[in-house]
Amino acid sequence: MPNSESFPTTYRSPSTSKVDYFYDQPGTTPGQLNISADAPPADLVLIDYDRDRSTRLKLTDPETIKEYLKTHTVSWIDVLGLGNAATWEALSPMFNLHRLLVEDVVNVPQRPKVEHYQDQLLIIAIMVVLNPDRSGFTKEQVSLVLGKNYLLTIQEEPEEDCFHGVRKRIEIDRGIIRTQGADYLAYCLLDAIIDGFFPVLEYYGELIEDLEDEVILRPNRSTLEKIYKIRRELLTIRRAIWPQRDAINSLIRDGSELISSEVQVYLRDCYDHTAQVMDMVETYRELATGLMDVYLSAVSNKMNEIMKLLTVVSAIFIPLTFIAGLYGMNFNHDKSPLNMPELSWYWGYPFCLALMFATAGSLVFFFWKRGWFKSAI
Repeated sequence: MPNSESFPTTYRSPSTSKVDYFYDQPGTTPGQLNISADAPPADLVLIDYDRDRSTRLKLTDPETIKEYLKTHTVSWIDVLGLGNAATWEALSPMFNLHRLLVEDVVNVPQRPKVEHYQDQLLIIAIMVVLNPDRSGFTKEQVSLVLGKNYLLTIQEEPEEDCFHGVRKRIEIDRGIIRTQGADYLAYCLLDAIIDGFFPVLEYYGELIEDLEDEVILRPNRSTLEKIYKIRRELLTIRRAIWPQRDAINSLIRDGSELISSEVQVYLRDCYDHTAQVMDMVETYRELATGLMDVYLSAVSNKMNEIMKLLTVVSAIFIPLTFIAGLYGMNFNHDKSPLNMPELSWYWGYPFCLALMFATAGSLVFFFWKRGWFKSAI
């Protein structure tokens, strides 16, 4: 790409939130960048290393990168944030980035995939990070541009990521990372992205365990909302990891001149981790679906118990109501001796009360012997 070539840019409102996504209008120029009108420049962090040393710099001038690209060391340029048009006008000619590659990197979200360009390999992945307050997770796109002796990573958001372990291994020279090339570094970052799913899934496993007790013991309206939220978030994780597994599989199957045979072996282990994540996601989704069924059954059973209790109470009071209604009829006893003879009894009122208590007591004893009170109360 000529250095003087600029990118067609569509600016969007600065009030746009992170969850809003923008897609090219039909007929727009290929390589169109959707960038916020007041987007700040991206933060650039350079980690350069070889067998003997490692250097970490926060760059203020992108031109500094050129000095490191001329050496035989491995250069990891971490772009924190999508940046603005000026950021890509500076980085694109420096790394000879194809305009379609930049479009995939900047116009998020993209489906996880692998794209082969001349002397470069683009890997797009989705990273999930558990929130510090354990209230959920954040999801963002991470793009990796692999060259012969460099790796350019572009993170959608400049905040938290899951690359701390990789940076620490480079800094203290732990493992074999500083004896390997940029392809091994790309594997390490991919592996960190995949491993980042496990703490998130562990969090949802704990939520499901807590919900199991709540569904059985005290199901309510909020329980249903929690189950629905978990199902939706697990679906989001599934949509992130499924194409990611296919992308890693394509790296193993198709290969690349930029990835050595040794790193191919490590990628197979990374693929196994994606399969484990998929199994966990499917298991938790089935558990969440099962919780929904258990919740509906629990609510139905609770309603049945309430109806049984009301039925028992009604069954006790129905004969009492009958007796009270019978002796509440106003038949004139003077007209006929058959009209309510009990009204003239000396013990008529105590007899009526005793009859009611005896009837109610008999019904209570009958229901108790059959065990209805135990299940109804």
